[in-house]
Amino acid sequence: MKKIALFVGLYLGLTGAVMAAEGDAEAGKQKSQVCAACHGPTGSSPSDMYPKLNGQHASYIEKQLHDYKLAAETGGEQGRANAIMQGQAMNLSDQDIADLAAYFASQDPMQGSAPEDVVAAGQALYMGGDEERKIAACVACHGPRGDGMGLAKFPDVSGQHAAYLKAQLEMFRSGDRANDMNGMMRDVAAKLTDKDIEVLSQYIQGLY
Repeated sequence: MKKIALFVGLYLGLTGAVMAAEGDAEAGKQKSQVCAACHGPTGSSPSDMYPKLNGQHASYIEKQLHDYKLAAETGGEQGRANAIMQGQAMNLSDQDIADLAAYFASQDPMQGSAPEDVVAAGQALYMGGDEERKIAACVACHGPRGDGMGLAKFPDVSGQHAAYLKAQLEMFRSGDRANDMNGMMRDVAAKLTDKDIEVLSQYIQGLY
């Protein structure tokens, strides 16, 4: 009987934890006011220095906020180091993070456009990679439309600011950003030239 009671108690405890982690988009809207300065009121950042968050997978947003918080707690030794976002994330509770993620995920998807002169080269690298240089195709994780995989926490990159994408690829290449699962992005980015990164970022900005 004790074992059964313990099992039921654990089950109810875990169920409660799962329920507590469910994001509330309306609550997230209220909490997002401080985010609007950089990301805009709906997550569609007006500045290409900052990522668009509108329509991004909630699971990916949650991961990044937890990683920023971890970086704040470890002095940047773990997680995702960024002076601005560490300060923003350090006092967020798990519920705050879930609510913010739910709000931004509920907004209309990101939109952008790509210059005509990069489409052919960008599409070839994005869809097919480069076998000779052992560069994996971006489509494998981010999909043909760039919308990623929420369950795997692969981000929706479609319509994202090209300047932001370029900066992130450069940071993965240098190792300054290291919160990618199993080093997957660092491995790919390490093989990209400056031209590859330029073309890819502009091509991805036009996906939808």
